[in-house]
Amino acid sequence: MTPARDIARLIEIMAALRAPGTGCPWDIEQSFASIAPYTIEEAHEVAEAIARGDLHDLRDELGDLLLQVVFHARMAEEQGAFAFPDVVEAITRKMIRRHPHVFSDAAATMTPDQIHASWARIKAEEKAERAAHRGMLADEPEGLLADVKPGQPALARALALQQKASTVGFDWNDPHAVLRKIREEADEIEAELIAGDLRRSGDEVGDLLFAVVNLARHVRADPEGALRAANVKFERRFAYIERALAARGRTTAEATLDEMDALWNAAKQDERQRG
Repeated sequence: MTPARDIARLIEIMAALRAPGTGCPWDIEQSFASIAPYTIEEAHEVAEAIARGDLHDLRDELGDLLLQVVFHARMAEEQGAFAFPDVVEAITRKMIRRHPHVFSDAAATMTPDQIHASWARIKAEEKAERAAHRGMLADEPEGLLADVKPGQPALARALALQQKASTVGFDWNDPHAVLRKIREEADEIEAELIAGDLRRSGDEVGDLLFAVVNLARHVRADPEGALRAANVKFERRFAYIERALAARGRTTAEATLDEMDALWNAAKQDERQRG
């Protein structure tokens, strides 16, 4: 089988990989649940390529993300639920429906206010349809946080939940109050560690992370972007440690923690001097 620019070839490849008896054993044994983490990972790698401004890498990462869509669609087709063309039809229908100011006969006459009102009405209709599909009453009152999408990565959803709650005044007054909450959560983790309860310690770590997201919001920082930058900083400083040790004829496996910690501080000092 040869590569091609046609999406049909990718669909054929996935079908071959999932074919019982002749396909790839790993691909065959996968399920929606087992593949979901890879789908999230590929979406993050797309965002990472964009952050680096690497369009060559972005092309490849978009391909990896597209493969995830084809993978899920193939598994659904095997169950008789839907196939890839149904996915395409669903999203094209949604885009046309959500943009009457582009695709309808009234497009040329719609004002910005009418476009905004139309968007809100269509979103409300879609929400009611989803509720009905899930066996709920479309007019059943829902809580304030019902609009926050559950499928987001945890960091992004924590931010969205906090932003939504803040619209009714359920929020801290200033970053210093959030910082006090972070110290409180850290103290609670320490108490659970002293008690030897790792499960409760893990729960408290979740509370700490939620509070840190809140602090990021209050200082107008995107928590995902801030953490991504911290990851890059960590990689850069650790690479400094590796280079410094290599210059001494040593490896990280041979170095002591104190030695690596001293080099870490040297890396920080080097960054400050470089500005």
